[in-house]
Amino acid sequence: MNPTLVGVIGIVVLVLVFFTRMPVAYVMTMVGYVGFSYLVNGTAGLKLLSRDFYEVYSSYGLTIIPMFVLMGQIAFNAGISRRLYDSAYHFVGSYRGGLATATVCACTAFGAVSGSSPATAATMATVGLPEMKRYKYAPELSTGSVASGGGLGMLMPPSVVLIVYGILTEQSIGALFVAGIIPALFITFLFAVAIFTYCWKYPLQGPAGDKFTWGEKIRSLSKIGETLVVFLLVMGGLFTGIFTPTEAGGVGSAAILVVALVRRQLSWKGFVKSINETLRTSCMILLLIAGATVFGHFLAVSRIPFNVASWVAELNIPAFAIVIVIMLVYLIGGCFIDALALIMLTIPIFYPIIINLGYDPIWFGIIIVLVTQMGVITPPVGINVYVVAGIAKDVRLETIFKGVLPFLIALIIGTLILIALPGITLWLPRLMY
Repeated sequence: MNPTLVGVIGIVVLVLVFFTRMPVAYVMTMVGYVGFSYLVNGTAGLKLLSRDFYEVYSSYGLTIIPMFVLMGQIAFNAGISRRLYDSAYHFVGSYRGGLATATVCACTAFGAVSGSSPATAATMATVGLPEMKRYKYAPELSTGSVASGGGLGMLMPPSVVLIVYGILTEQSIGALFVAGIIPALFITFLFAVAIFTYCWKYPLQGPAGDKFTWGEKIRSLSKIGETLVVFLLVMGGLFTGIFTPTEAGGVGSAAILVVALVRRQLSWKGFVKSINETLRTSCMILLLIAGATVFGHFLAVSRIPFNVASWVAELNIPAFAIVIVIMLVYLIGGCFIDALALIMLTIPIFYPIIINLGYDPIWFGIIIVLVTQMGVITPPVGINVYVVAGIAKDVRLETIFKGVLPFLIALIIGTLILIALPGITLWLPRLMY
């Protein structure tokens, strides 16, 4: 049988088995092993499994993942998210839709110490939803702002998705982190505009909250001091070359732990929970990477990446149109597959195409995250929506999906702008590097 046809059959089987809810990492490993063994031989397939899993789990570069995950877990269990929310609320909570805007701003800030989209959504749902309910916010706006704002955890450095992308493409993780800052702030601004527009049209959806004096607003900034210090410490060390990415994660985790202990807001139970959640999440991500590595080698011997690259190169359409087509694949795929799994599945296919077209790989990484960020709030998977639904048990799932619509529109507009104007994304990394 033609190797390319075998590869296509493998991809179809992969997607079909996904619908059985079998863990993605297991599916990729199984299909990759069977397909590689069929195209080469069984002995080579077994050697591939042992070699790929050993190389992934013995890789020093991958130790960056548990370090940054631990930093986010300690920040969550130490209550740092609530202080970020309080500070944002002091500045924008008095305006119509202000609590939703405060939630989005707090999501951006918490993303600076979390790096995980579901973790950011879960944290802000716990903190923000009760407050918005108390001020009689409509469920659509409150849950939609939390689910959508949580996606900013994927983009705001340190982002686990950007870390994995950097490892897979051998790009500078520091440069990717720097490149994510301006787009994250830009999308936050667009979300705020979406909230303002929505509440202007439907004023009862987000009534104004308490008003604060400028003195109270300035004093509230003290609540974000430790987050800012940790962020500057981690990013500053990366910028100047003092830390490697892995060392930056370790320093960040230690700094957050010191802050939590000094404030006496991290119990022994919270610390153990942070360790357990870090272990669980890190193992999940590493297993995904190992499974994607096996599946990637199967795709390589099937020659699908090379055939797709040749086909795209022969298309008589502008390079910009090719990028749009690739983005549509990520958008549709993100509706069905977890963001990390989708990126690891598709990078071997699309990354060479982007490089051949002359686009910057750092820019491409940010655009991928933006597009897959749409996937975490769109049906049928929409992981952030399900996370919020699990916390807001009195809100129907379709209500939350309806609430994310204004934010999805803002995200699409922002992504198109950043695709058309790559200099916005690349200005800061070019300046720093």
